Amino acid sequence: MEKCALITGASSGIGAACARALPELGWKLVLTARREDKLRALQQELAGKTKVHTVVLDVRDGAAVAAACAGLPPEFAVVDLLVNNAGLALGLEPAHQASLQDWETMVDTNIKGVMYCTRAILPGMVARNRGHVVNIGSVAGSWPYPGGNVYGATKAFVQQFSRNLRADLLGTAVRVTNIEPGMAETEFSKVRFKGEDEKAQRVYTGTEPLRAEDIADIVAWVASVPARVNINNVEVMSVNQAWGPLAVHRS
Repeated sequence: MEKCALITGASSGIGAACARALPELGWKLVLTARREDKLRALQQELAGKTKVHTVVLDVRDGAAVAAACAGLPPEFAVVDLLVNNAGLALGLEPAHQASLQDWETMVDTNIKGVMYCTRAILPGMVARNRGHVVNIGSVAGSWPYPGGNVYGATKAFVQQFSRNLRADLLGTAVRVTNIEPGMAETEFSKVRFKGEDEKAQRVYTGTEPLRAEDIADIVAWVASVPARVNINNVEVMSVNQAWGPLAVHRS
């Protein structure tokens, strides 16, 4: 049976890497993101490898999420794997100096976006008694660092939300996994520093951070273990990082 995966934030980074990895295991894809040009390019790249349906979507818009999920074409309407990947960090200022607007954007994306997408897709999974919700969290949900304030708090929500989802789903065959990457070189820091490339690049100077493909490999693995197995949580860092976002070795 051909299975369908829906990936949010699929236009770049971990989301795009998941879109490239999952077809190798036979998944067809629904790819959502805000940047239509990036989605179209990825769809063209994957042509011939799998079936792809794209949706321009901002996960912060609950009504748009509900409409998009309800309006999927019949061929893509049964979603067996939801990868809640869309998320971001903004700013690194201490709490008393941080932008309230940045805080609200992180809450709306990292918390509400995960809620909206999960609530739209989960009832179908429960009705079919199969499916898998994979949330992309962060080690920042467990380990604090200066300037992490609301970003870390949103990822702590993702961690606890994942645990409680699994508790709610006890007695069903629907699985839930929270994957918590450490430092990974994607557009993450570029977004955090609002396009200041030099500042963003300094985050990774002298290190060998995780790559988006490393996380996509883990997503593919947790989605492919036997149906009786639920991988609850995966915390993953590069060998240049130890416990805590600040414990980074630089050469």
